[in-house]
Amino acid sequence: MSDENNIDPKVNHEKKYSIFQIAINLTVACFISGAIIAGTYFITAPVSVKTAAKIKTDAMRSLVTNAQTFTAIKTKPDWFTAEKDGKIIAYVVPAESKGYGGAISMLVSVTPKGEVIDFNILESKETPGLGDNASKDPFRNQFKGKAVKDLEVVKDPTKVNNIQAMTGATISSKAVTKGIKEAVQQVTQFVGGK
Repeated sequence: MSDENNIDPKVNHEKKYSIFQIAINLTVACFISGAIIAGTYFITAPVSVKTAAKIKTDAMRSLVTNAQTFTAIKTKPDWFTAEKDGKIIAYVVPAESKGYGGAISMLVSVTPKGEVIDFNILESKETPGLGDNASKDPFRNQFKGKAVKDLEVVKDPTKVNNIQAMTGATISSKAVTKGIKEAVQQVTQFVGGK
């Protein structure tokens, strides 16, 4: 007689019960874990949204220091108007350009007349000590008050109306300038300028 015929039905039933019990236990554990994760998300999501909004508002406020309010432009995703006494004094718009180390993401503030107020680099992988200096003075200060026609990178220091390239970081200089120039062009077009 083979061993298969000698299997006790009780033992086989216990194995099925064990597998069934394990499945039930796993289901309960997954349900409890899911409930904990959902509860945590329910509690932390509003805080996260408020924190992100505050960070964005602080970034915009650093670009347009005299603005009282910032209002999203419904027809332009991630665009905001900066207002003072009910009047639009600037537009804060996203910009992106390809630099030496990859994409450079920025936030640019532009007057309704199409002049640069300021910019913040949000994300960049430019070379430390060279291209990453784009967010620092004196390079950054060159953009203030510049219109589209003056947003050209030059290496000649006698051309004071243009943007002087950072030493050793011409590609990064051109990338940042290109992103800012495109932002100014978009704002000018949006407000009905040339």
